[in-house]
Amino acid sequence: MSIWLRTKHYGEFGLCLLLTVLLSACAFPGLSTTNATLPQVSQHETQPALPPIRFPQDEGAHDKLTEWWYYTGHMQATDAAGKQHTYGFELVIFQAQRSNLPPVYPAHFAISDITRGEFHYDQRIITQYSGTLPNGQATQGINQRVDDWSIQGLNGKDHLIAAMQNYAINFHLNALKQPTLHNGTGLITYGLGGYSYYYSRTRMAVGGTLVDHNQTLQVTGTAWMDHQWGNFLSLGGGGWDWYSIQLNNNTEIMLYFIRDTTGKTISTYIGYTDAAGNAHVLPARSLKATVLDKWTSLTTGITYPSGWRISINDPQLQVTLTIKPLLKNQELVVANSTGNIYWEGAVSINGASSGHALNGEGYVELTGYHK
Repeated sequence: MSIWLRTKHYGEFGLCLLLTVLLSACAFPGLSTTNATLPQVSQHETQPALPPIRFPQDEGAHDKLTEWWYYTGHMQATDAAGKQHTYGFELVIFQAQRSNLPPVYPAHFAISDITRGEFHYDQRIITQYSGTLPNGQATQGINQRVDDWSIQGLNGKDHLIAAMQNYAINFHLNALKQPTLHNGTGLITYGLGGYSYYYSRTRMAVGGTLVDHNQTLQVTGTAWMDHQWGNFLSLGGGGWDWYSIQLNNNTEIMLYFIRDTTGKTISTYIGYTDAAGNAHVLPARSLKATVLDKWTSLTTGITYPSGWRISINDPQLQVTLTIKPLLKNQELVVANSTGNIYWEGAVSINGASSGHALNGEGYVELTGYHK
């Protein structure tokens, strides 16, 4: 695993100090010291006087405290010998801005090589003075780069490039549905913690190439994209379990459970996107989740849940799903970029909805688990 650090006009001590200040106050996915990244949604909260999300303007970067563009997905390919290959991937670029310090850009890239039974990841981080936006307005479209990793896009047509030892991706993604605005409007308030905008593109077609050990493969598949930004900060200890679920009946579900420092679940969210692309927020009481297995990392000694049964019983959605990791070990130890350890991996999904069999694929993120 290679670490990339680059800065302008900073010595080694200055860079370390800058990163400490910025990252200690960030709520990045995977940081186990926050319960603010994924919102605790109240049915009675009062929305602040903030403008609504606009497309395509709000696809790009904002002059806000915290922001990220987060992609996960599943791909298939056939090599020259006719062998079938299956992969999962994660690519994320974070942006953090604090006071008059230059913005910091950590990034993570991971490949779940299901065919080989291997998980590989890399991390990078840069700091730079450029990129501050006038009047807090967004650029039009995504244009983020961390060295030679990049995310570009406009109107749901995105281009991802990243490489590490033995693997490289050059993907073109095309959104198959309109973006889902979480919490109904895409705007979530944290009270004293600030506010966040949050939307997902729940189903994106994936095409392009993946280089696997010097063999270039044409891939097809499906991805999920999250974009979140706002003036929000970490509010305390804890963690969360986050699930993106893409089913073969052309529907998607996003779930998460936020836990406090004792491990108690303090907030539950259920977002459902139907086959027509309409977004629904379902009541937390309709969800029941059971852990089926556990896995302990040989690298960190951390024990994670590893398999789940999810049941949702609501007039808009009645479904029971079994979710299993496609690889047990999909743990990222990324202390040199975002200062944390988390598990994020490709999963398979089987179950039923209103008596009809279902299957699908997805990703699960687990944070805040400690040895």
